Amino acid sequence: MKKLNARFETVPLAEVLSKAVEIDDETRRKGIGHDGRWKSKRVLVVDDERVIADTLGTILGNSGYETTVAYDAASALKQCEAVNPELVITDVIMPGMDGVEMAILIRERHPACKILLISGQASTTNLLEKARGKGYDFELLAKPIHPVDLLSRLAMLKFDATLDRRQGDIHAGAL
Repeated sequence: MKKLNARFETVPLAEVLSKAVEIDDETRRKGIGHDGRWKSKRVLVVDDERVIADTLGTILGNSGYETTVAYDAASALKQCEAVNPELVITDVIMPGMDGVEMAILIRERHPACKILLISGQASTTNLLEKARGKGYDFELLAKPIHPVDLLSRLAMLKFDATLDRRQGDIHAGAL
């Protein structure tokens, strides 16, 4: 078995939380409403690891997103009905219902909602292939992801309530 030696940058949480991502003027214009205010995007973060879910929720909240956090798929599905998020960021491997199954249910109930899967485990490939077999193609980002990189990617998303079910998914080319 080949051993991987991976290095990850360690960034103090206080430093990340104290800094918002700088957004260029063109991207910011896309996020400004007719009244001149920044349009806050509703984001649901789902992860069974509470520290990760809460940290991502705090980072996104401090960066101008309306953030709701859930720690399992069942709670996340209830939150989706309550807050109607424009984006769901979810872990894949969770107890009970996995993030891919949950993403499919969300896509069926909220076709315009964008979905971004995150995982630190290689075993997610089979789950993604099953989803593709059902006609769903979700973007997967590897954990850990640097908060600045995540925020930069989210800043470039196009939130559009008229998206059809396949266009609602996040693809690398759309970011």
